[in-house]
Amino acid sequence: MLAQTSERPSERPIVHVVDDDASMREALESLFDSMGLETHTYGTAREFLAAGAEDRPSCIVIDIRLPDMNGLDFQAQLTEMGIRLPVVMMTGYGDIPMSVRAMRRGAVDFLSKPFHDQDMLDAVMAAIARDRQRRGVEGNFSQVQQRFATLSPRELQVVQLVTAGKMNKQVAGDLGISEITVKIHRGAAMRKMGARTLADLVRMAEVMRSKS
Repeated sequence: MLAQTSERPSERPIVHVVDDDASMREALESLFDSMGLETHTYGTAREFLAAGAEDRPSCIVIDIRLPDMNGLDFQAQLTEMGIRLPVVMMTGYGDIPMSVRAMRRGAVDFLSKPFHDQDMLDAVMAAIARDRQRRGVEGNFSQVQQRFATLSPRELQVVQLVTAGKMNKQVAGDLGISEITVKIHRGAAMRKMGARTLADLVRMAEVMRSKS
């Protein structure tokens, strides 16, 4: 059995369960509560969309047969709306094509009812881990982006050339400035970016390039 989470209530991961079967919602809520996870339940896809989502690590457990839309269509709508919470799909009528479509669209797992509690817990914990990783990457990008925004146009030019592998002398030639001026701009940029070494600066530039 997986270890119970120890986060404070405001930090507990959330499992959103979207299923029109009240008994299934209650059973999953009890299961996730036993692991220290917070559970929000909804009888339809529209209920979930109307509720909004808190800014915490989360995932969505979706039944394939919903009264207002097909679970796969719901999964696609979430993607179109920019809701990137990892999805665990479940169904009592599953088949291989459905499973393949769900996984291709990014579902973490596809479970057929009745499923073992441990299989559901494993899928949900994997989904939450994936969301934590996504949030970490996006948080790092946001921080780096904010620091880049503090650079002057000249400092930004110097950083772009230096992190591309050019020496100070080459940067000076490209920009038509002295080498000492390049060093001044480079030092100022590193201070603003919080980069202790050139390697740190290069990694930050790579984060920005990966999102461009």
